[in-house]
Amino acid sequence: MAPGHVAYGMRASYGLAHITPDTIVAWERGIASPTSAELTALAATLWCSPGELMGAARTLREHRLARGLAPEDVARAAGVELQAYLRMEETGTWRGNERQSAALARVLDLALPDFVQVTGRAEPLAELLRSAVTTRWQGYVRPVGKLLPVERRHVEDALRQMHDDYQSRMARTLSWGGGAGSDASGEAGRDFLDRILEHFWTLVRGGRG
Repeated sequence: MAPGHVAYGMRASYGLAHITPDTIVAWERGIASPTSAELTALAATLWCSPGELMGAARTLREHRLARGLAPEDVARAAGVELQAYLRMEETGTWRGNERQSAALARVLDLALPDFVQVTGRAEPLAELLRSAVTTRWQGYVRPVGKLLPVERRHVEDALRQMHDDYQSRMARTLSWGGGAGSDASGEAGRDFLDRILEHFWTLVRGGRG
């Protein structure tokens, strides 16, 4: 469909009188972005879903739009006030409690990495995980659980395995004492900490609940 055909369809079927061929071209070139209502109308005009037009969603708003949901729908499902939800969507910082977080993940069908990313919890989670594997992991089960809609047993299992893995790497460093082998093992330990979130996602995959 040419830009003129798309613009006409959006005006005729959805009453968006301000949409012109130039509007469509600007969206195609990335010069401008459609609003939520415009994106929904555009997807319907092109006989596809909003998600197909957006590509990989990266923010809370983009995940909502990709699923064709209004802010009111998400706020109601998550059990938060609409204005509070809109502020969280704007700032990219989720402030809901554990129950609300679980509801948000369900309504948007978020994988755990996506949930952490869109709610601004990636770095706080990474810091907790690094502390858990380098000290006593048991003390971090509850803090990590507060950040994620994951059952406690899945968090416990993941932290225990990550702690054992990291500590075994460092034990090999001490047993070698020094030299090239020690440097290699130390580098492996640093790499483990740098990729701490990847290790965690692998262990809790399928454990959202």
